[in-house]
Amino acid sequence: VQLQASGGGLVQAGGSLRLSCAGPGRTFRMYAMAWFRQAPGKEREFVATIDWTGDTTYYGDSVKGRFTISRDNAKNTVYLQMNNLKPEDTALYYCAAPRRVRYISLAPSEYDYWGQGTQVTVSS
Repeated sequence: VQLQASGGGLVQAGGSLRLSCAGPGRTFRMYAMAWFRQAPGKEREFVATIDWTGDTTYYGDSVKGRFTISRDNAKNTVYLQMNNLKPEDTALYYCAAPRRVRYISLAPSEYDYWGQGTQVTVSS
């Protein structure tokens, strides 16, 4: 499973960005998808996940109410809409798929497939 993340950039506090992650065509719709992030010197942090149908989502406490994860299985793409960005959101953002199909988890250890990361920088 190869994943390609894009959409990062530099934005002022209070601004918005939308990240995208493209997955493989034939199997994408079978996988839950997630976003994680990692800031320098910190551990990888769970951001959001969405199940394979798009009906169920979970968010990390620090992004609830500001970020929205969604997916378009017809386009083999998962999105992360990030609003009201804060300087503490600055990190390298990764999309990921778990090692099993039709399985959802918040733990990075359950994910075997990772995109290359896209940098989000929020200035104060």
